[in-house]
Amino acid sequence: MGSRVVATIQARMGSSRLPGKVLLPLNCDHVLTHCVRRLYQVDAIDNVVIATSTETADDVIEQFAVDQNVAVYRGSETDVQQRLFDAATAHDAEIVVRITADCPLIDPETITAVVSRLRTENTAYATNTIQRTFPRGLDVEAFSYESFEHVVSEATTQSEREHVTPYYRQHRDEFDVVNVTSDEVFDDERYIDRADLRLTLDEAADYRLLSRVYDEIEYTDTVPIREAIDLIDADGLAELNRDVRQKEL
Repeated sequence: MGSRVVATIQARMGSSRLPGKVLLPLNCDHVLTHCVRRLYQVDAIDNVVIATSTETADDVIEQFAVDQNVAVYRGSETDVQQRLFDAATAHDAEIVVRITADCPLIDPETITAVVSRLRTENTAYATNTIQRTFPRGLDVEAFSYESFEHVVSEATTQSEREHVTPYYRQHRDEFDVVNVTSDEVFDDERYIDRADLRLTLDEAADYRLLSRVYDEIEYTDTVPIREAIDLIDADGLAELNRDVRQKEL
């Protein structure tokens, strides 16, 4: 399996529940800035590209990328699968890491673990979301470019094209698929099996929680995920967004 790893950040301004969420401020930076910064801490990643749409509303994301000296690719708003595939192709990916821009606490260690499992087991697709043991918002997927080519050629439904990777999970007979669990990353029970936490950004309640984390923890470049979870537990912050429901595929 090839080794050039390209991380694609799926980003757009047109969220139905919280428009413009990826450029909301957290402390002194944007949500998207935190995502990019955390990906740059992953040694296994060779390049980071923001994959946004060609819609006029997303011009501001392209400008953000230019200002931050981050690669950007623009493609279809609705065929997100093709957009990410074209972004990966443009940057000569051999392994693709997919995250979404509404995860400003995405964890470098977790990304490393997922990419490592993909490589060491020589599988087509690795993730930490099939059996959910991590907080929502630490979701990572890694897959070979070769397998992604196959998926793009075979996936036909609107849901498959919009959500990018369901085809892998729905066609296990075609791929080797592995799931990374939280005990592969953490060795303290405080951080293991924490699917009860929402660290992603979909609604105003999520933003309140993430703002508290970023305002109350002192950090240099990135907020350590363990410190974030410790604060949330100590201050009962999970109550802030406990009623937010994740959209179903």
